[in-house]
Amino acid sequence: MANLYIITGPSGVGKSTISKKIAKSKSKSALIEGDYIYSQVIGGYVSAWKDGNHLDVFWDICLNTIESYLSYDYDVIFNYIVTPNIIKVIKERFKKYAIKFVVLITDEETILKRDSQRPVDCQMKERCIILLNNFKNRNYDKKHFLDSSNLSADETAYIIENQDKFLLWYKKRRKPNWSEPKLLDKKV
Repeated sequence: MANLYIITGPSGVGKSTISKKIAKSKSKSALIEGDYIYSQVIGGYVSAWKDGNHLDVFWDICLNTIESYLSYDYDVIFNYIVTPNIIKVIKERFKKYAIKFVVLITDEETILKRDSQRPVDCQMKERCIILLNNFKNRNYDKKHFLDSSNLSADETAYIIENQDKFLLWYKKRRKPNWSEPKLLDKKV
């Protein structure tokens, strides 16, 4: 049975990089980048943090896409800004699947450094710090946080794939069958 990975965190933390590494380590996987889906709207586009945004249709498309891939036995790796309320929806909708949920964070110096390595038109600069602090103060279960400040991308992906602390548990669940990652020969 397929598995679902939900990777969230502030802009510049490495969601896309880590998601791609996890997706590449699977024999049958789909990578869903929330930013790409949100930006598909052209006429009537409103930034996600502004009134009049199109988050309702965005989440409908994302959840249906995730469901389609899972139903065809693809491991799905999804990344975007995922709030605790959306996690509740995801838990309920995909309760028959093993789900790993990770909130990536870093220290301020690291996130600014990573942000500076992005294309100039994608850089958030000081806004990264604001978003980082917003994530740290949201009502997430702290066991889902992963500070990647001192970790390489390979190490971060390895930890996500191999630590059960990131699982969202249910009353009736099967033991997940997480495949061994092909990223690292060493244990972290």
